[in-house]
Amino acid sequence: MRVHRVGAAVITVAALAAGLTACSSGGDKFVVGIKIDQPGLGQKQPDGSFKGFDVDVAKYVAKELGYQDNQIQFKEAQSSNREAFIQQGQVNIVVATYSITDDRKKKVGFAGPYLITGQDILTRADDTTINGVDDLKTKKVCGAQGSSSPKRLVEKFGDAWKSQYLTEQQGYGACLPLLENKQVDAISTDATILAGFATQSPGKFRLVGKPFSEEKYGIGVKLEDKNTREKINKALEKMFADGSWKKAVDANFGEFGKFFTTPPTIERY
Repeated sequence: MRVHRVGAAVITVAALAAGLTACSSGGDKFVVGIKIDQPGLGQKQPDGSFKGFDVDVAKYVAKELGYQDNQIQFKEAQSSNREAFIQQGQVNIVVATYSITDDRKKKVGFAGPYLITGQDILTRADDTTINGVDDLKTKKVCGAQGSSSPKRLVEKFGDAWKSQYLTEQQGYGACLPLLENKQVDAISTDATILAGFATQSPGKFRLVGKPFSEEKYGIGVKLEDKNTREKINKALEKMFADGSWKKAVDANFGEFGKFFTTPPTIERY
């Protein structure tokens, strides 16, 4: 009888071990939702790899959580599907210029912030007439369709300003040629997005550096997963402290890295 019990125990342990192994093999990939069309933040390269500040942050965090580069899988996340990706388990985390807001905190958990930015202004390098948001009152501005950034300017200056001075394109990348060719005087959105695009054309553009809103970029996780959230927070604090964060800023934002010199303070909810 005792032998039978021991045998049963061994079988049970073996079954548990097999189950754990199955779970482990199922979790070999660490899937990260990122933007793939934002230079300096998250952009898919011609060879299929990904590059940007969000990518560097995601890789650092994944390694701190015990994953190697070949286990990290990037998946395109758009602004409209980030919450669904997290809730449905399609990704482990989202690192995609994901601003922490009270409304979003009801749906997903956030680690971070890992970067604080705000709506800013990009002009031509030789244009000294624009030094703050008030200077846009009589300037032609380019924005992206569907973005909250142009809406903020319309709220400030009114519908008459919109009809006379605002040009909207499908994306901010389409605004750059207009600015370069003097068809508009400025582009306005998150400073990080402006810096990422402008870094591709060194010396041509100037970031004003006077943000008039605040956006705290966080890493999205499942709402109830406080354990993973805390592990990510500790990984970010390590990244801030060991110089990796500043190195990633300089590598991705070039001459505009000077606007992002200090890591933020982690906010634990």
